[in-house]
Amino acid sequence: MEKTIKNNTKRYQDLLEKYIHSQDEEALYGIEKVSKDFIKKNILPEEIINLHIQAMESLNPHLPNDYKHSMNFLLEAMIFYGLALQEVTNLRQEKDVLASEISIAANMQKTLLGTKKPEIAGVDLGIISVPAHQMNGDYYHFAKGSGDTFGIAIADVIGKGIPAALCMSMIKYAVDSYPEESMRPKTILKNLNRVVERNIDPSMFITMCYAHYHPSENLLRFSSAGHEPGYFYHAETDTFEEIKMKGLVLGVMPDATYQEIDLTMKENDMVILLTDGVTECRDGDRFIETEEVLQVIREYAHLSAQKMVESVYKHFERLQGFQLRDDFTLFAIRKNV
Repeated sequence: MEKTIKNNTKRYQDLLEKYIHSQDEEALYGIEKVSKDFIKKNILPEEIINLHIQAMESLNPHLPNDYKHSMNFLLEAMIFYGLALQEVTNLRQEKDVLASEISIAANMQKTLLGTKKPEIAGVDLGIISVPAHQMNGDYYHFAKGSGDTFGIAIADVIGKGIPAALCMSMIKYAVDSYPEESMRPKTILKNLNRVVERNIDPSMFITMCYAHYHPSENLLRFSSAGHEPGYFYHAETDTFEEIKMKGLVLGVMPDATYQEIDLTMKENDMVILLTDGVTECRDGDRFIETEEVLQVIREYAHLSAQKMVESVYKHFERLQGFQLRDDFTLFAIRKNV
């Protein structure tokens, strides 16, 4: 090791002396090769400065004190610079690892939480769910019932990232495990509440609504666990009615119970379910009003349910400068002829 240091010092001194006397390009080429060798041997910036100091003192023992002091100052600066650079490098490496893990987790989330929109005669469905970041804290899931009946769950985890994704996966497989006779919304929420309360961190809880549609009866049963209100669009009067229900968020109390209402849908009636990423969109620094959301939905109501929710999303995406502040999930069900 000592021999290596002496060799480096000698090479550096020779090249420096040559350049001082001739400003020869060959000396610059030589120092480029030496620098690459320094990198291979993990020579730190402050060690190179120290080599320079030693070389200059050897070439000129009568250097002014001001110069010597300035070089010592530069040496100390490089020591602190090297420490800071190493810290930044470590942070960047950790960030890259984290970004890779999040990307893998986001892909796993899409796979684990994948669900298929049912195709039912006389029913027009539209759903869009866009995360503000890589991981989606919103969740939706279609559950197939007997005949043409189906359930739709929409949830928002208070707490984001990988824990939220794992929590959503638990909910999905819990819902899929319930038998047909347990598909009543109030029963689903009651059972899920027990699962969540027993299995997730107390700092994390979930708002959720669940609806179960019976096409033969034009009936939509609906329950909510502290979730954003839904909206019932009455085509005959071109009016929206808020579907607001009391219900404790999932995961707070093990014995919570939930209300349930029946909504009878007529031709072209719609039920809109959403998360707070829709109702809390911003226009600059201003939160939009609920009536603005409903007006935009009304403007696109002539489209199919799927195109309608996509158009509503694009409207609010543009309004926010194509930068979502929260996950955006919007669902619509329309009764057709």
